[in-house]
Amino acid sequence: MQGYKIFVSYKYKDNSVAPLQDSYLEYIHPTTVRDYVNILESYFDKYTNNIYKGESDDCDLSDLDEYTIWNLLKDRIYDSSITILLISPNMRERYRTERSQWIPWEISFSLKETTRNDRTSHSNAILAVVLPDRNNDYSYCFENINCPGTLCRCNHYNDAALFSIITRNMFNAKYPQKRFCDNNPNLYIGEHSYITFVKWSDFCNSPQRYLDHAVFLREHIDEFNISKEV
Repeated sequence: MQGYKIFVSYKYKDNSVAPLQDSYLEYIHPTTVRDYVNILESYFDKYTNNIYKGESDDCDLSDLDEYTIWNLLKDRIYDSSITILLISPNMRERYRTERSQWIPWEISFSLKETTRNDRTSHSNAILAVVLPDRNNDYSYCFENINCPGTLCRCNHYNDAALFSIITRNMFNAKYPQKRFCDNNPNLYIGEHSYITFVKWSDFCNSPQRYLDHAVFLREHIDEFNISKEV
């Protein structure tokens, strides 16, 4: 089985996710996104070369220049080939600028090609894994929609839950395929986004499949308009 070096980008203290333990333990120590990372780490220890965890605190980055931020992140991201972005309900703090939060920078540097010691890293594959909220629901980020009276089914995304560097790398194929729908004349099909989304429940059923697909898109990155800046 193919193994990859993986960096995980996530909101460490977000506890607005579905519980992973019984109600008593949940009352004492509510489940956070970090608990989901522990599950990933246990899985990847068996099937991949390594896992790189973004364990940054929630400090404000507004006063730091890009060079300083890069020095904080480079050792975590540089030697990885896939970035898994764990989407959670309070991942994006709307009262803070995006440049003052860690995740946009982690995605930005994951996409950039960087040279160190005469070796240049390529853009990472990026896979967005959406975690369920405390009601075990995913609709805060995206939901499946069935058009009334038809067999048409599509995904609807909530941009308000996402950082702009994520949305700019969605529906960014240079030559997108579309089909007509009575309720949406702009319905994308095929490989339309460099950053693809998968529900946590689906990812757990077949992790390697989704990792391989993200790497496939990375191998065809020239077919997408990539946005690398925060």
